[in-house]
Amino acid sequence: MATRKNSTDDPLAPVTLAVGQEDLLLDRAVQQVVAAARAADSDTDVRDLTSDQVQPGTLAELTSPSLFAERKVVVVRNAQDLSADTVKDVKAYLDAPAEEITLVLLHAGGAKGKGLLDAARKAGAREVACPKTTKPAERLTFVRQEFRALGRSATPEACQALVDSIGSDLRELASAASQLCADVEGTIDEAIVGRYYTGRAEASSFTVADRAVEGRAAEALEALRWSLSTGVAPVMITSALAQGVRAIGKLSSARGGRPADLARELGMPPWKIDRVRQQMRGWTPDGVSLALRAVAEADAGVKGGGDDPEYALEKAVVAIARAARAGGAGR
Repeated sequence: MATRKNSTDDPLAPVTLAVGQEDLLLDRAVQQVVAAARAADSDTDVRDLTSDQVQPGTLAELTSPSLFAERKVVVVRNAQDLSADTVKDVKAYLDAPAEEITLVLLHAGGAKGKGLLDAARKAGAREVACPKTTKPAERLTFVRQEFRALGRSATPEACQALVDSIGSDLRELASAASQLCADVEGTIDEAIVGRYYTGRAEASSFTVADRAVEGRAAEALEALRWSLSTGVAPVMITSALAQGVRAIGKLSSARGGRPADLARELGMPPWKIDRVRQQMRGWTPDGVSLALRAVAEADAGVKGGGDDPEYALEKAVVAIARAARAGGAGR
């Protein structure tokens, strides 16, 4: 979990600095600030911007006094990529932050943009550490903390089984822990994790995902129906679909290199790099976005947001396969 590195633990501090490269923790740092701001004022205006959207003068415009004195949260992602002139604006703002406005800077850390990082720290910004989780022990700790945060008890064996089954993606680990807590009463043990995430059920759910991202809609639907008929939990299938689409998105945006190098960078085994490379041919960023939205809708549908979980899954599978074919990935 993200940890605060200074004595200021108020999410409504004038400036919050989230440092690191773990996307889930960065997003949670933003969500915490936004939740606190909206708890104080339900009409809080949130502006979530990428570095290329923040030009010289943009910050001054967003933080200028309002006639209605509204509370505002201004989020700047990838702050290390801001232009030199924009960095000057931000540094000037740090010296005299506006009232009722919370500035959230997301910075990858490292040498790039270090001047801004140092200036924010010198100005007393509240800091949230969001380091990339690279070690199995760190992922195990993360899973334990997730269960505790959800107010549930899980055995050490169950936590380890979940890490072994899901892998290194913290979003997937967090999603799996949340799904288990929603579906299971009492202490979560290794047998429960096994029923959800290992063995034949795991293999069949990932077969659905593999066929879908390859654009093979008919085969994906056939695998889906077989999985459901043999008792595979719908949440397992949505998790597999999400992992399949996200793997394509992650690899398509990564730098080229040997499978072993990419495996270390992306937290995937080398054999999976080779498989995803075959699956991603022709996929476009728009296709990945559409597929992820389809998965999110299916996930909501199988968790009670819809009347028919099977239909929600079928709709997602067809949408993903269509996105793959539209990008030229269909076999």
